[in-house]
Amino acid sequence: MNSFSLSGPPMILDGGLATELEAHGHDLSDALWSARLLVDSPEEIVAAHASFFRAGASIATTASYQASFEGFAERGIERADAAKLMRRSVELARLAGDVEPGRYRWVAASVGPYGATLADGSEYRGRYGLTKRELRAFHRPRLEALAEARPDVYALETIPDIDEAEALVAEVTELDVPAWLSFTISGLRTRAGQPLAEAFSVADTDAIIAVGVNCSAPDDVLTAIEIAREVVDKPIVVYPNSGEGWDAQHRAWTGRSRLSAEQARSWRAAGAQLIGGCCRVRPEDIAAVADALTAPGA
Repeated sequence: MNSFSLSGPPMILDGGLATELEAHGHDLSDALWSARLLVDSPEEIVAAHASFFRAGASIATTASYQASFEGFAERGIERADAAKLMRRSVELARLAGDVEPGRYRWVAASVGPYGATLADGSEYRGRYGLTKRELRAFHRPRLEALAEARPDVYALETIPDIDEAEALVAEVTELDVPAWLSFTISGLRTRAGQPLAEAFSVADTDAIIAVGVNCSAPDDVLTAIEIAREVVDKPIVVYPNSGEGWDAQHRAWTGRSRLSAEQARSWRAAGAQLIGGCCRVRPEDIAAVADALTAPGA
């Protein structure tokens, strides 16, 4: 395994893994979301990762965002087998990276918030009523299982509030895998309503190698970068949604995509070092971002 480094030119992240799986006909409307395919169709996960690599991404984010021992247990999957499935998420992303021999592709082990495992939208609210100790106890076994598969980095992503961020940072500090910390935000605050400056300051530790935002509106990204640069001396990671809105009542996306290559260039100019997309961002979108950031004279 190579040593994950953020020196050099910006790195291109992938897009919405679940979006790509749904585009290929998979129904992910259950509590495990894309993690269900770790059981049912692992080859489809490989194909989705590979499509983003071919589009120009250099980092794949694993299908473990909504995976949990509790969620797998509800499917009758015993703990040892659940841990194996979490490790499989890293192995599948690594396998997809072999599409171009001789070029190393990075694997980020996705660690979603506690609220994601509830499958009720709690990850966009935070404030679950759990203590930091309880949050640490929930996340630790997942982090350990993923670490056994030796990912290059953890993606502590879509984190809605400071308490959970602090719990995750405390845990990864004790594990031998670097991590980036990425909040989901609305305007100048976390989804739980806390100022971004306070949230980003949680990353001021050696265990966190980058901090930023994801699963948020593209229009909120630039200001978030500026705030992060004022708070911590860390590389910045940004991978917003397409900009479409989610209608929970009708379970449908509305509006139009607002993610553009021009925005990606502005994020890089502002200091972002890892740039990609989240929900509703397809391989063709990542290809446009990659072209914009890697073209001569860009």
